[in-house]
Amino acid sequence: MRIEKISASDTWPLRHIVMWPEKPLEFVQLPEDHEGTHYGLFEENELISVISLFLKDDQLQFRKFATRIDKQGLGYGSKLLSHIIVEADQSGAQSIWCNAREEKCMFYEKFGLQKTERKFTKAGKDYVIMERIF
Repeated sequence: MRIEKISASDTWPLRHIVMWPEKPLEFVQLPEDHEGTHYGLFEENELISVISLFLKDDQLQFRKFATRIDKQGLGYGSKLLSHIIVEADQSGAQSIWCNAREEKCMFYEKFGLQKTERKFTKAGKDYVIMERIF
């Protein structure tokens, strides 16, 4: 297993299949993708999990975190997120945060992220902003 930087376009198919399969591919393409750093977790050259990081004002936001559906619950996503959190901490960022789907909050809490009071709904899904201060 290895984690490496990948291009934004390499993340799009996995983002699409896992997160928004009912939407067109363009729905998972972010206008700011060209500004982000994108990571992939590979097992035997097969892309299993992706995540994208965006830095703004000493805060890192991770977005579009997706793990192949048939590989969820096996620790791949946890390894990728742990890697990203360590990199964020070592980068000197003040915090790392995400827009978490309500049903995924317990997962992120295992990594030290805490719910904030900020919530919103997008495309019929409820989100809460979660963060971890370094």
